[in-house]
Amino acid sequence: MIDIDKIRKDFPILSRKVNGKPLVYFDNAATSQTPQQVIDVIVDYYQNYNANIHRGVHSLSQEATDAYEEAREKIRAHFNVKHKEEIIFTAGTTHGINLVANGFSSLIKKGDEVLVSALEHHSNIVPWQMLCERTGAKLKVIPMTQEGELDKLAFAELFTEKTKLVFVNHVSNALGTINPIKEIIAKAKEVGAAVLLDGAQAAPHIKADVQVLDVDFYVVSAHKMCGPTGVGILYGKKDWLEKLPPYQGGGEMIDQVTFEKTTYAGLPHKFEAGTPNICGGIAFGVALDYMNEIGFDKIAAYEHELLVYGTQELLKIEGLRIYGTSAEKTAVISFNIEGLHPYDIGTIVDKLGVAVRTGHHCAQPIMDYYKIPGTVRASFSFYNTKEEIDVLVESVKKAKMMLS
Repeated sequence: MIDIDKIRKDFPILSRKVNGKPLVYFDNAATSQTPQQVIDVIVDYYQNYNANIHRGVHSLSQEATDAYEEAREKIRAHFNVKHKEEIIFTAGTTHGINLVANGFSSLIKKGDEVLVSALEHHSNIVPWQMLCERTGAKLKVIPMTQEGELDKLAFAELFTEKTKLVFVNHVSNALGTINPIKEIIAKAKEVGAAVLLDGAQAAPHIKADVQVLDVDFYVVSAHKMCGPTGVGILYGKKDWLEKLPPYQGGGEMIDQVTFEKTTYAGLPHKFEAGTPNICGGIAFGVALDYMNEIGFDKIAAYEHELLVYGTQELLKIEGLRIYGTSAEKTAVISFNIEGLHPYDIGTIVDKLGVAVRTGHHCAQPIMDYYKIPGTVRASFSFYNTKEEIDVLVESVKKAKMMLS
């Protein structure tokens, strides 16, 4: 079991009030909160060794470089990456996906097929549409079911010898569904297709082992994992990263530059042009330390308790429907109440101190499938409590009464 009282004391924001009420923060799928241990590291960096990395010979630069590269090593170990240079620091998941999509523009040709799922975030749809528009490749979609799962019978038939790339989220941000990624990766391998997994929603709950998964690319954002915004990582198998051209040109990613020709640096610097989010990278490493100290198995077990309890209590409200009822899901509950707009519910519960997300959650095709404008999404983290869920339930009841 985790010590919830001790953990909550690590998060200063959880003690504040919103609209005169104690904050209940259930928007963790959008951005998790940050513990004091990570905040302290950010302050320490700017107070004591703020300097640019890799290029400086002075002491501050060396200290910053060592801390940044130590964070890369922590990330490598956490995801069980074979080679440290297979970890590319990015501005976040969206940046990582676009980096790969841009690189494959030179490897994909007209008639090739790119496969995505119906459960994707817009950031794992739009870059591939743009890739297909540039190359003449065809975008195909793995359909979903009413339960919010991928249609396993349908997806098996979509893989052909023309399938070159497969892009699926590990966990749906809108519904919490854990996708059958091992089956998808195995099927892709049969036809020689590369696989990118959007791990943004999975990484806070599941400790992914990229070698066991045998996935080609895996992308993550730090701000979903108790870290800062504006930083994330792309994991890519070394062979693939060496095939892809640089995404951006500039300092750090070069070997030699003349006006006649430029040669590029080796991995990971080839994809890390310019001054990175140094402090963010260092803080990401500390955030992983924090979560690993608690233990991802303990986090997953506790969050599952919250999911079961929240589902049970919310379903007691007449007219409430939950979207995404897969047996395999993370602690996300997307719901609507018959006859009420999700935005109106979200606005009222905010007045009662409860932070939830409303709308299509950057997953508009999912909402179109259900023929709804959006949902109210309550997403739980390991620092939340059942008592907070009780507050959510009472707030939703009040919203229903006021809006009916």
